[in-house]
Amino acid sequence: MSHLGLGTMTWGVETDPDEAAAQLVAFHDAGGTLVDTAASYGYGEAEEILGHLVADVVPRADLIIASKAGILRTPDSRTVDASRGALLRGLDASLRKIGTDYLDLWYVHYIDDSVPFEETLAALDHAVSSGRVRYAGVSNYCGWRIARAVTWQQAVPGRAPIVANQMRYSLIDRGIEREVVPACAELGVGIFPWSPLGGGVLTGKYRTGIPSDSRAAAGHRPDLVAADAAAGIVEAVATAAEGLATSPVAVSLAWLRDRPGVTAPILGARTLGQLTGALASETLELPHEIRDALDDVSAPAIGYPEDVR
Repeated sequence: MSHLGLGTMTWGVETDPDEAAAQLVAFHDAGGTLVDTAASYGYGEAEEILGHLVADVVPRADLIIASKAGILRTPDSRTVDASRGALLRGLDASLRKIGTDYLDLWYVHYIDDSVPFEETLAALDHAVSSGRVRYAGVSNYCGWRIARAVTWQQAVPGRAPIVANQMRYSLIDRGIEREVVPACAELGVGIFPWSPLGGGVLTGKYRTGIPSDSRAAAGHRPDLVAADAAAGIVEAVATAAEGLATSPVAVSLAWLRDRPGVTAPILGARTLGQLTGALASETLELPHEIRDALDDVSAPAIGYPEDVR
């Protein structure tokens, strides 16, 4: 698996099929293998675009394809349904759209407390035992939820092991280090960070205001843009990038890529240019002095009971 994953959340909405093709080719040429999508991305179009590209642009055998089920989106609504039936119907639809008979990794996309958790996890068992999924994962599971799910799956032979937890994680969003990261480390679960650039905040493009064509201008994560703590971290990243003659994007991704427990950050680029800039982090090794400084300036508040040893 590559150190970085290609995310497709913008495909079909902010990224058209031709731009998506250019992204996939560039990612593949750079040695990338992990492509991350979901049934809800692009209101269902992202998987269809990926399916056309896998058939015509990059061989299926060269890719590790991950998808998710459990969220249904339209331009006007968002529905969470992690029942066994809904998840398996979503899986079959994903396989048809992508044009493959299996997914390498399949996630439960979100928490649904209206469904017994054992019913949700039973869908993972059936997906793996039927050969439609190689490995199973969950997304947005906090510490106690991931511990409960993993131990439940381990309790009975034949249940599908949970090997991945996809979580929001970046220099300005380190909350998962309190419980999720330790839990995953203890249980052998890989962490796949989404929003590794804090919704674009770590690129530095909001240092002097909010660009009219940015996601923040459309109302996405305004809390991060406005936070004083985030501003200090962004300045520290910019200073490190200047000293290393590289970009804030490369610094932020290199820091995250090498965090304990991280398997592969997911890059959510809208354009080929953004993706190319992100891929530059692959060759960047942060000096320990810079890594330590970034650790200090972005450290999350941790107290009782997480700090009990």
